Amino acid sequence: MISAESGVTLWHTSRATGMFSVWLLSAAIILGVLVNQKGRLTGLPRFGAEGLHRNISLLALAFVAVHVLTVVIDPYVNTSVADVFVPFVSSYQPVWSGLGAVSADLFAAVIITSLVRQRIGHRTWLTIHWLVYVAWPVALIHGLGAATDLRSDWEFGLTCACVVGVGLATSWRLAAAIRAVPRGGRATSILAEIHPAPGQPAGRPGSPGPPAGDGPPVTMHRTIP
Repeated sequence: MISAESGVTLWHTSRATGMFSVWLLSAAIILGVLVNQKGRLTGLPRFGAEGLHRNISLLALAFVAVHVLTVVIDPYVNTSVADVFVPFVSSYQPVWSGLGAVSADLFAAVIITSLVRQRIGHRTWLTIHWLVYVAWPVALIHGLGAATDLRSDWEFGLTCACVVGVGLATSWRLAAAIRAVPRGGRATSILAEIHPAPGQPAGRPGSPGPPAGDGPPVTMHRTIP
């Protein structure tokens, strides 16, 4: 039996870790785009930038894990383990909780395939890794709908800054990919970035190979190719 005081602690911990998960995932995506596009960050060697990106991604994962755990334990929310991973079956805020389950499933797919990347091959891993761009906005909508904290005061301002940052970073990367090839081959280049053909490494067609860290920004594998 969880005491009232413990219940309040779980409630605040769940909301705090949920907010920080959104912010950290946003930072990981922005860093990943910058590292992939520029190859490094100003003042840091390449391995340092990639390590920073990976560590922030892992820290975000830790916050997500604590968020899920406290939601399941908290008696007020009344959420089961199945509710966390099966969308739209929770009796507590079914829509917002369901979106949280969708994002949890997508991130789980990214994490698991990253851990077995060497076994499934680069092409399969890269295709699944692009789910990050779906999981992030779903997680953001889940947070805005389920937690009033993200819609008030400085928390809302920081969340808006994350949205603007991710939007600018992804737009810059897409624009750079488009400018890098002749007009007639731009559609092929964009498709190759998203889903490379068999035998063709990820990156621009005709390039000698993918730059280090190529792929979507949230990289949670243990080793960097």
